Amino acid sequence: MLCTLSSALGDAVRAGRLRHNVGRPLVIRRPRRADRVEWTVDHAATFLRHAHGADPLIADLTGLLIGSGIRKGEALALHEDDAYLDKRFMYIRWTLSAIDNNELVLTEPKTRSSRSWVALPDRATAAIAHRLAPNTFRGPNPTPGHGLVFHRHGRPLHPSYILRRFHRLCREAGVPIIGVRDLRHLACALAVDEHVPLPIVSKTLRHSTFSTTVDVYHYLTIQAVREAVDAINHALDNADHTALYGHHATRIPRSPHTPRLTTRQAQKATQRRQKSTKPTRRDHTATTG
Repeated sequence: MLCTLSSALGDAVRAGRLRHNVGRPLVIRRPRRADRVEWTVDHAATFLRHAHGADPLIADLTGLLIGSGIRKGEALALHEDDAYLDKRFMYIRWTLSAIDNNELVLTEPKTRSSRSWVALPDRATAAIAHRLAPNTFRGPNPTPGHGLVFHRHGRPLHPSYILRRFHRLCREAGVPIIGVRDLRHLACALAVDEHVPLPIVSKTLRHSTFSTTVDVYHYLTIQAVREAVDAINHALDNADHTALYGHHATRIPRSPHTPRLTTRQAQKATQRRQKSTKPTRRDHTATTG
């Protein structure tokens, strides 16, 4: 009703019949989003060392999230029969969700591409191996032998419980407090820092399209762009040296004055650039001579 009234009054204003649209809804300015706090690889290692002694369950869950890049709900819904430790693979079949932050249900993964095989590194394989135990919880259309990898006395773990325990361990370990979902961002950042191409990172995270990876982790493309232009420069140098000296040029190492950006530095650089490009308010006060 309010939208219809506001639209009609707006037409009257544009037609010159009214001076103001009294039914125009108030536009509430969205508050500035806080800068994302991210872990470095040292933060992750410090947390895992502390958590292995204080809470092995959270340590194993965190190790799996960082090592594989899967989502929290997918890890909490992982069943024993979907973990093939001898082949170092697991299959993402379900995700665990809390309806109204209360009832736990198993649903389909976030996207169609999310329902897929995921490779397991040694640390993630060891984390699952620590957790394997029979339990009584069954998902939709269960088959014999299906039980959750991460559970308490055979019952699924509530996401809010995981978050509380995770934050408590962050404080105890002396590392920045982040969200559990930020561990997926950390997995992406560590892969890019180790020169893994972005298309492979996108495939690892099981994004529906490559553009999704670029949009979500846009700050990671800074390093990719730098390496691309360096490769172009090296190709041109090779062409010049071949024409002049008959052999390819030796690739010159990166100057110590231009070190390789980490993902954290790249993100901060992007934020600074965005702030500097915001239009500034100009003083339109007229001056008289």
